[in-house]
Amino acid sequence: MRIINKEALSFDDVILVPEYSDLKTRKSINTDVEIFYNKKSLKFRNPIISSPMSTVTESRMSNAMISQGGLGIIHRYNSIEQQTNLLNQVNHRDYRAAAVGVTGDYKERLSELSKNDLSIVCIDVAHGDHILVEEAISYIRSEYPSLFVIAGNIATSSAYKRLSTSGAHAIRTSVGSGSICTTRIQTGHGMPTFQAVVDCNSARDQMLKNKETDIAYIIADGGIKNSGDMVKSLAAGADFVMLGSMLSGTKESPGKVYVEKGKKFKQYNGMASKEAQKAWKGSYNSIEGVSSHVAYKGTVSKVISEIMSNIRSGMSYSGANCLSELKEYATFIRQTNSTHKEATPHIFSRSK
Repeated sequence: MRIINKEALSFDDVILVPEYSDLKTRKSINTDVEIFYNKKSLKFRNPIISSPMSTVTESRMSNAMISQGGLGIIHRYNSIEQQTNLLNQVNHRDYRAAAVGVTGDYKERLSELSKNDLSIVCIDVAHGDHILVEEAISYIRSEYPSLFVIAGNIATSSAYKRLSTSGAHAIRTSVGSGSICTTRIQTGHGMPTFQAVVDCNSARDQMLKNKETDIAYIIADGGIKNSGDMVKSLAAGADFVMLGSMLSGTKESPGKVYVEKGKKFKQYNGMASKEAQKAWKGSYNSIEGVSSHVAYKGTVSKVISEIMSNIRSGMSYSGANCLSELKEYATFIRQTNSTHKEATPHIFSRSK
């Protein structure tokens, strides 16, 4: 047994300090991200990826995310034929992305997806710091060298180094942080997304200092409740943020809109929930998620537009013209519970 004398910080434990800004308009702020791999590059107008969940990303969401300048990863909780058909409905081929597992039919699934112009593959498992993930990365890099490989989820700097040196191009961080995830309650394991990003970014800085070559991009994934959490993630070192609940309930997310007491809703399932497991494989075992419904939000383009407006506003408070400057200029301080409470609208708590 080891007890590490270290705090694990979440988004609400920290706040960014406003810095001097010479920006005269937020419209000039550049939120572009460019990734380099295998002597190629891909450009994105925003750093947002929709999560490979059955109630978040299929082809409609993927196309909408690409049109907005981000990325959508088609989930793997279906048959190979179904996933391949969904991939074929994605219009922009360089941005065709889909998820696979590390057991069962994943090699056959990968083969069929690759025959249909797969460009980005996401190794999608709950515990990414695992030998099977390392083996899957090695297999993909060997058999499909043109693919951009995303792996995860992981929670520590050592895991980041391990998957980077294994050949992952990008790594999803945090364990047990999702809005419908119960991993920490059921297993006693996890790591807040903010802390995971900080630790992985620290590992990356050390690898850069040592002039190592296999250095992965960082994707903050889980527990992101609002655009402020996204700004904090990007300032702490993330290159992208992955969203599930914030994009669920949109027109482009899978599932039907239903009306209850005059209000519109859509279903949102945790992929380790009983409901999702039964729908996917007809049975369930370790339940590490829940199912819920979310209010209908309209088009994802509207949601992304509002998010990006807020991100640019957040960048302006740090005086940052681009995302690299945000990382460079950002200063975090700890905040107390009272500080966090003060940050939320509190007029309603005043006595009349």
